[in-house]
Amino acid sequence: MAFDIDMIKKVYAAFAEKTNAARTVVGRPLTLTEKILYAHLWQGSATAAFERGTSYVDFAPDRVAMQDATAQMALLQFMQAGRSKAAVPSTVHCDHLIVAKDNSAVDLKRAVTESSEVYDFLASVSDKYGIGFWKPGAGIIHQVVLENYAFPGGMMIGTDSHTVNAGGLGMIAIGVGGADACDVMAGLPWELKFPKLIGVKLTGKLNGWTAPKDVILKVAGILTVKGGTGAVVEYFGEGATNMSCTGKGTICNMGAEIGATTSTFGYDESMSRYLKATGREEIAAMADAIREHLTADPEVYANPEQYFDRVIEIDLDTLEPHLNGPFTPDLATPISQMKAEAAKNGWPTRVEVGLIGSCTNSSYEDISRAVSLAQQVSDKGLTMKAEFTITPGSEQVRYTIERDGFLDTFEKIGATVFANACGPCIGMWDRMGAEKQEKNTIVHSFNRNFAKRADGNPNTMAFVASPELVTALAIAGDLTFNPMTDTLTNDKGEQVKLDPPSGYELPLRGFAVEDAGYQAPAADGSSIKVVVSPDSKRLQLLDPFAAWEGTDLKGLKLLIKAKGKCTTDHISMAGPWLKFRGHLDNISNNMLIGAMNYFNEKTDSVKNQLTGEYGPVPATQRAYKAAGIGSIVVGDENYGEGSSREHAAMEPRHLGVRAVLVKSFARIHETNLKKQGMLALTFANKEDYDKILEDDTIDIEGLLAFAPGKALQVVLNHADGSSETIQVNHTYNEQQIHWFKAGGALNVIRASLVN
Repeated sequence: MAFDIDMIKKVYAAFAEKTNAARTVVGRPLTLTEKILYAHLWQGSATAAFERGTSYVDFAPDRVAMQDATAQMALLQFMQAGRSKAAVPSTVHCDHLIVAKDNSAVDLKRAVTESSEVYDFLASVSDKYGIGFWKPGAGIIHQVVLENYAFPGGMMIGTDSHTVNAGGLGMIAIGVGGADACDVMAGLPWELKFPKLIGVKLTGKLNGWTAPKDVILKVAGILTVKGGTGAVVEYFGEGATNMSCTGKGTICNMGAEIGATTSTFGYDESMSRYLKATGREEIAAMADAIREHLTADPEVYANPEQYFDRVIEIDLDTLEPHLNGPFTPDLATPISQMKAEAAKNGWPTRVEVGLIGSCTNSSYEDISRAVSLAQQVSDKGLTMKAEFTITPGSEQVRYTIERDGFLDTFEKIGATVFANACGPCIGMWDRMGAEKQEKNTIVHSFNRNFAKRADGNPNTMAFVASPELVTALAIAGDLTFNPMTDTLTNDKGEQVKLDPPSGYELPLRGFAVEDAGYQAPAADGSSIKVVVSPDSKRLQLLDPFAAWEGTDLKGLKLLIKAKGKCTTDHISMAGPWLKFRGHLDNISNNMLIGAMNYFNEKTDSVKNQLTGEYGPVPATQRAYKAAGIGSIVVGDENYGEGSSREHAAMEPRHLGVRAVLVKSFARIHETNLKKQGMLALTFANKEDYDKILEDDTIDIEGLLAFAPGKALQVVLNHADGSSETIQVNHTYNEQQIHWFKAGGALNVIRASLVN
């Protein structure tokens, strides 16, 4: 389906002029990333070059996408912005609130009943403000966006870290918090630090058991979970053009797992084929007309070291299938080495469940390659040794694979088909027996595998792989099974080997769907009333946060000193907490309950300095708030890694935390803290982390002279009466300092309407 054709025509009409202007001011050939960024400057055509990793730049994104869990808070904020209609094309996708338990039909019906209040709210807000609404069961936001909205050379922001999936269609698509989405929907510029550039040159061609997923699993092993921070990853080379559009989407999707701002590919024939197959022939024709501008200048890919800050080269001819994990998506192990690694680390090798699908790997091609292996189970007299589930990415994909007999094949091997939703990938999986917290192994084709992420069991070891490798391991029931070399015993006692997977880039008979699940907004929403009950447990209208009091912050209590990995899952868990995403006070009861306290190495157990007793983090913070005392959170490296969820910033703000001081931040979380009027600070000397003591009362000084590039001072007042002062840094620019002083970016928007 083709949407917003007039907007795309407008982007393409000015694209050549804007990229030519950028090339002139930069004074050299341009990467694809630079072309798209410079073509979307808020000011119009470029008049000066920007410095990578330093310059803050205002952009004008073409569209906004929101999933239902994050859309609630984004739209609650937008309702306060005073606008009558979203300024850019925007959509809401209901994919996060459906629990995977029984099967697609039962699970979807249950979700519609249990979350009707939220769905009705999102539908009415969308109707009122001209926002497209995709109903529960329509599919996962990123798959639906790729099928309907993504276009080469476009720029999109989305309230989900895996918005980057649209890079598979040549976009610059970036995950943000709801406050950023609110800005863009309100018609304001969107600010981003001009990214550094990482080039990944792909040579050769994928073959046999190797899939696009293995490219990003390999890259994650090279760059780690923070190696892409502040950078856009641009893929190129013959290996890239030899790959399907949806395969490119998979690679871009998991760019979120290396901390990258986004990832992208240059426009090529695979993208043209995908646009045409999904009913967007007109967009393909428009893209073809400006093809030279929708990829890097030839000189860039000929000599990439001159134009990228870092270049990585991967030979697809020799790339091996990978398994990444457990507990982190960057622990990369080639399948041939898994037997040794599992033995060395004591990982359980029995695979309990294999799960394929999700926003990362639910394309027609993915499912068709997996079904070629499922067919071999019956053809070769094998039986599944593990449970097996499929999560289609969209109703269009689900309907098409049902028509083509794939679901029948899966059903014959005992697979369960879940609803077209996120499900187990985000912890919305009611897995039988998970409450026993037994040590076990699962394999999936999702993107993240943090502890407790999929099923709430901290002892579930999740390994990430391609859908075809997941299927093979589920057939074998063995983590160490290497389908390229190993055999299986069939029902006749024979040793048989699985044939390499095969499939189709696109359905031979075309895509089909009866009801895609789209609901267009009202032509005139001015008379529509959005009602939120004051007694609701799921939704709560927002009150403005208080402005800065104009003084240094004195007497802050240390709430928690988090040890090690502290992702947004640790700060604001998903799973059963998703039901409260529209109610700030209720969801604040999960604040930092997953973070490990440095002083006792326990989760959700911190010392209340008012009583001397240990208790849950949220309850302790509520006690400080009731006493009118501010607090500070201290963290380790890459704090806030993972999801874009702004609740991880809004909850501390709501409960009275004034500052977060860490060794380093993940990009989205740092921005979210700034947007909500929080202080996001980093140690000038990382060893000062060790100086923070459990009973410290902390002062933050220098705020009266708060300025870009100027350090602040933190005074640690220890319980023994001694004190010491450390220096802390920040990355605030003038506008962001204005947010802090006003009490948050939304307060600035409100004020602009009055003045």
